[in-house]
Amino acid sequence: MKIRSGKVWIITAVAGIALSTLAFQQTDIYFLIKKNFTIFSETYEDIALEYVDEVDPELLMRNGMEAMLETLDPYTVFYNESQNEQAEIFSRSNYAGIGIDAGFRDGEVVVVAPTEGGPAEQKGIRAGDVILAIDGVSTTGLQPEEVQNLTMGEAGSEVTITIQRYGIDQPIDFEVTRARIETKNVTYTDHVGDNDEFGYIRLAQFGMNSAAEIRAALEELNKESKLEGLVLDLRGNPGGILQEAVSIIDKFIEPGITVVETRGRITEYNESYETREPVMFDKPIVVLMNGGSASASEVVAGALQDLDRAVILGERSFGKGLVQIVKPLPYNTSLKITISRYYTPSGRSIQSVAYTHQSRNASVSREETANRVFETRNGRPVKEGRGIEPDIESETHDPSILEVALYQDGGYFDFATKYESEHDTFEASELPDEIYNEFVDFLSSSEFEFKTDSEYLLDDLRAKYKGDEDIDTHLDAVKEIIQREKKDLLKESEEVIRKTLYLELISRYKGQKIRSEQSLKFDQQLKEATDLLSDKALVDRLLSGQN
Repeated sequence: MKIRSGKVWIITAVAGIALSTLAFQQTDIYFLIKKNFTIFSETYEDIALEYVDEVDPELLMRNGMEAMLETLDPYTVFYNESQNEQAEIFSRSNYAGIGIDAGFRDGEVVVVAPTEGGPAEQKGIRAGDVILAIDGVSTTGLQPEEVQNLTMGEAGSEVTITIQRYGIDQPIDFEVTRARIETKNVTYTDHVGDNDEFGYIRLAQFGMNSAAEIRAALEELNKESKLEGLVLDLRGNPGGILQEAVSIIDKFIEPGITVVETRGRITEYNESYETREPVMFDKPIVVLMNGGSASASEVVAGALQDLDRAVILGERSFGKGLVQIVKPLPYNTSLKITISRYYTPSGRSIQSVAYTHQSRNASVSREETANRVFETRNGRPVKEGRGIEPDIESETHDPSILEVALYQDGGYFDFATKYESEHDTFEASELPDEIYNEFVDFLSSSEFEFKTDSEYLLDDLRAKYKGDEDIDTHLDAVKEIIQREKKDLLKESEEVIRKTLYLELISRYKGQKIRSEQSLKFDQQLKEATDLLSDKALVDRLLSGQN
C-alpha cells in the first residue's frame, strides 16, 4: 500500500508540473501579446499624431497589418470592407449579375465570354464587345474586377451596359436584367473511348452541390450506355469545399474508411472524415491532374491514390494542403486564417509550397518535408510534401514564345471578333486553309510582333556598343538570322495555332459546350487515359504496385 500511494504521489506531482508548465506557457503567450500590443499601439499613435508629414491613420494601420500577414502563409489574408462583401457574395456560389467574364485587351475592358444562357447572352452581348460604361459610369481606368462589381446587384434589377462592337461605329446600349448566376461545378460530361465505353467528367471546382452533380453525371452517363471506366478531369481545378470533396470520394470508396484528416494547433479544428455511402461506381478510374490542381482536388486524388482506387495521370499537383476559415472582425471586415493542414489516408501532407519567409523577420519558419515516404493500402510508396505526384507522368505541350505572345496580345481573340462580325456561320470540322492564311495576314496587318530571347540579348549588345559601326554590321547580320528563325517558328507552331484558332471560332458560333466537346479531339492526356482504361490488367498491375 505504501508503494502504491508513493506511485500515486509521483503521478500527481508529475501531472501538477505538467499543468503548471501549460499554465505558464499560456500566461507567457498572453503576456507577450499584451506587451507587444502596448508597444505597437503607442508607436502607431505617436506616428499618426507627431510624424513630420501628415499620415492617413487607417492606411498606416492597414499597411502594418499587411506586413504582419506577409510573414505567414499566402492564404492568411485580411479582407477590408469591400473585399469582405465580395467574398461573401461569391462564397454563396451564386450571385445576381448579368453573366459575363471581363478582361483587358489593348487597354480596354472587353467581354471575354458571356455565360451560356445568362442575361447578357440572351440580350445579345458577345465575346469581344468593348464595355464602355455601366449605368453611365465610364470603365476608363477601371480593372476588370471593378467592372464585374458594377454589374452586380439585386436579382431582378436592371443595368445598362454600353458597348462598342467591332464593325459598328456607334456605341450600343443593352438593358440587362440581373439574375442569379449559378456556377456549375461539373462543366462537361461525355462518353469517350473507341466504343464510347468510358465516362468523362470535368470538375471545374468544388462548390456547393459538387458531389450531387458528380452523382447525376454518373447516372446520366450510365443510363446512356453502361460504363466500363471513368476519367475524372481535375486539371486546373483550384479546389473549394472540403465536405464536397469527401462526398465525391464517397462515390468510389466503401463505407467506414478515413479519407482525409485536418490537423492543426487548436484541437477543436482537428477533424477526421470517413466515407458513409455504399460504393456507387466500382469500375476503373483515371484521374487527370496538372500544376493547377489544388486543395480539394488534391484531397480527392490523394485519397483515391492512397486507397489504390484510381490511377493518377498527368503532372504533379500544386501542393496546397492548408485549411482556412474566415473569422469576422469589427466594421464589416474579416480575416481568412490558416488553421490546419490536410492529411491523406496514408498520413502524408499534400502541402508542397515553402509558404513562409525564411528571413529574420518571419514569425513562422516551417517548410514541408519533401521525400518522406508513406505507403498506399497495397504498399505502393508515395512521398510527402510534394503535392500529389502522378502514377503515370504525362506532360502537356510547352508553348513556344510565339504561342504565348498570341495569347498575351489577344491575337486569336481579336481575329475571332473580326471574323464573327463578317461571317454569319462557321461550320467547319477543322480550320480551313483559307481561314488560317487569313489569320496570318491579319497578324501582319495588325503589326503583331513578338520578341525572342535572342532579340532581347541583341538589344542589350546594341546599347552596350552604341556607335561602333563594325559591331553594328555584325549585329544586323545576326538580326537577319533571327528574323528567318521567327518565320520558321510560325511554321513549327502551325498545328497548335490551327487547333487554338479553330476552338476560339467554335466557341463564338457554337458556345463553350461545343468547344469543350471539340477540344477533347486534341487532348493527348485524355487519349492516354482511355488507352490505359482499355488495358484493365495494366490498371490492376499499377494499383497493386507490381508495375
